[in-house]
This record gives sequence, structure tokens and C-alpha cells, in this order.
Amino acid sequence: MSASLTSIVESRPLFELDARIPVEAPPAEVYRVVSDLPRSAEWSPECRGGTWVSGAPGAVGSVFRGENHRPDDVVGWAPLVRGTWHTEARVVRAEPGRSFAWMMLSHAGADQESVWGFDIEPAGEGAGSVLVHRFRMGTATAGIRKIVADLDEEARERFIEEWTDKIASDLDATLARIKAVIEEG
Repeated sequence: MSASLTSIVESRPLFELDARIPVEAPPAEVYRVVSDLPRSAEWSPECRGGTWVSGAPGAVGSVFRGENHRPDDVVGWAPLVRGTWHTEARVVRAEPGRSFAWMMLSHAGADQESVWGFDIEPAGEGAGSVLVHRFRMGTATAGIRKIVADLDEEARERFIEEWTDKIASDLDATLARIKAVIEEG
């Protein structure tokens, strides 16, 4: 990489994805499920649940400590954390029946531009909803920077491409599982 080129890791936003699915339930019911982060083990490909460590559960400003697990085959060539690890996130939006989002915190407890969330839209006619799952990383987090630190630019580009595909797949899988939990539960 020449000195005049900027790394893909400096792209802004680095990631911005969303997925949507119809759910046969009213927005208030969908919100009750998606804002209950300790239940995320029921639908997340990585998060195995966790606990609220400060604040009222699900309220803006509350902090959730999640337990996560990543198998060896996920972007298997990249130097990712494998097995079990923990994260903390702070709720940044909690609008019952409409929207719920949380921002990932650094290991030092600082805000990062890494926000996950759900928006719930009325489906129009009928009592159903459309559930939208969003992820946006404005600037690379400390974790992403650590992953790509020793990679050349070609490998960084490959990682961002494959990680984008992984996130897109995770968003879809999460929505399908939430739909099943709500509609069958």
C-alpha cells in the first residue's frame, strides 16, 4: 500500500447493514422479545445471553454484559477471538413498540461507534409487524483494529468483505430465529 492510500479500515462507515422480516405479532410484543437481551441466546448466532450489570433492564443507559461464542470456522483464516468471550454494551435507544438499540463498549468502558438494534414497523393491514435488524460501525472498533493490525491491505480488504458477509448472514439468521420464537412461542 502506498503512503498516499487510505486503508479500507478507515472507511466510514466501516459496516452498515440491515435485514427485515415480517412477524405475525403486534409491535409491542415484538419489542418485549427483542429488548430482553438475556434471551438473545435463543436467536443470536454468537451471543449466548448474559446479564444486566447496571441500570434498569432494557432502559437507555443500562449496561448489558453478553457472553459470546465463535467457532473456529468463522472467517477461519483471520486472527479472530475464538471460543467464549464477553462484551459490554449500553442501551442507546429504547422506544417500546418501535426501536431498541445498544452500543458496544470498549474493554475500558468507552463508547464505540458500533451499534446493533431493532426497529419495529407496523405491517400495514392486520396485526403483524416488520422487524428490522440493523448494525452500523461508523469507525473501526479497537477489536477490528487489533484483528487487522498485522494484515496487509489485500488481507484487510478480504477480511472486511468476508466479515460483511458474516454479519449479513447473522442478521438474517437472527431474524428468522426471533420470528420463530415469537410465532411459535
